[in-house]
Amino acid sequence: MTPSPGSVLYSRDEGVATITLNRPESMNSLDIEAKEALLAALREAAQTPQVRAVILTGRGRGFCVGQDLKEHVELIRAADPAPLRTVTAHYNPIVLTIAGMPKPVIAAVNGMAAGAGASFAFAADFRVAGASAKFLMAFARIGLSVDSGATWTLPRLIGHAKAAELMLLAQPVDAARALALGMVNEVVPDEELQQRAASLAADLAAGPTMAYAAIKAALAFSASNDLAASLANEGDSMASTGGSEDHETAVQAFVDKTTPTFTGR
Repeated sequence: MTPSPGSVLYSRDEGVATITLNRPESMNSLDIEAKEALLAALREAAQTPQVRAVILTGRGRGFCVGQDLKEHVELIRAADPAPLRTVTAHYNPIVLTIAGMPKPVIAAVNGMAAGAGASFAFAADFRVAGASAKFLMAFARIGLSVDSGATWTLPRLIGHAKAAELMLLAQPVDAARALALGMVNEVVPDEELQQRAASLAADLAAGPTMAYAAIKAALAFSASNDLAASLANEGDSMASTGGSEDHETAVQAFVDKTTPTFTGR
């Protein structure tokens, strides 16, 4: 499939969809067009059965530096209410679609990931960073609170104290420290980033994607429920996945000492 033109590129290779932020001249900052295009691309990936894993990345020197502040200032000066609506109209649906994607999402972080850009990466299931990647919770620098779910995702990745430190001090975190904190899963040389993300995505796309979706949903449920409710929810999920073709195939392959071929059903 040929990538679509515009501020967000969407392509599919076998079971892997790659969504690329395509405003390299502004470090992939997010104007209204880019936010709407990103949400549309994520929803297409979520709703396409042939897509079994998703890569989110940026073109050029940066992953995504968050809100396009030039557009933001112009709209404020024009007394346009759009800046006040963008969190609920754009950022929240984007993050919910990433986190709720019924298939694995890999953030391939090249260069700077700041503000909402960093938050998008935190909402993914895997974060593979290039060696030159940096993360910046930049909101306090411009007199704002935090959006795009980082107050939920980041403490779960690195703990409350470190998350508060990064948000309040608004200092960049390089790839090595991000790995040490548990903010990313792995760091690779910049020139190997896209290949590594593609390899991981291909492995995941060949896996039991129905089970992956159930695991993601169970983790999200347990994050806000007690043990008893989580155990009951796990029972429902096990009953559902236990009746899947993938489970039957995997059990038979185990008995036969062969490698299973998963279909995601």
